Amino acid sequence: MMAQAGRKPKPTAIKRLEGNPGKRSLNEREPVPQKKAPKCPLWLEVEAKKEWRRTARQLEELGILTEVDMAAFAGYCQAYARWKEAEEFISRHGTIVKTPSGYWQQVPQVSIAQTYLKIMHKFCEQFGLTPSARSRIIADKAGENEDPMELMLIQGGGRRG
Repeated sequence: MMAQAGRKPKPTAIKRLEGNPGKRSLNEREPVPQKKAPKCPLWLEVEAKKEWRRTARQLEELGILTEVDMAAFAGYCQAYARWKEAEEFISRHGTIVKTPSGYWQQVPQVSIAQTYLKIMHKFCEQFGLTPSARSRIIADKAGENEDPMELMLIQGGGRRG
């Protein structure tokens, strides 16, 4: 396998759902795991489980979330929960407090929120497990002896009028 360099492309599944507005050729060799969402891990925090339930089914229906995405999606949901907790603290208490010595200081939750926001974003790019990262991968030629028409039908690569 090799990854392509450059701007991170939209996942092929999303391009198809949008009707491929750019009319550029689609990555017909993008890995396509079974379109079945993983089960929500029991160890996730309560808010992370809520985020999982809020988004997993929709992503599964779109063919974007698959079982192989469990760790990346769990990491996203956990980071989301921690980011949300920090943002809620900031909403209640503000971003700056006066120290006992009279100096103004930024609350740690500002940097915590920024960190988890970055982590959430990173999970969308790593390991070829997210749709965007998967669309950048060109898989090895498996099944070269198979009927090309059969492969096109299986992969949904047939053109629509």
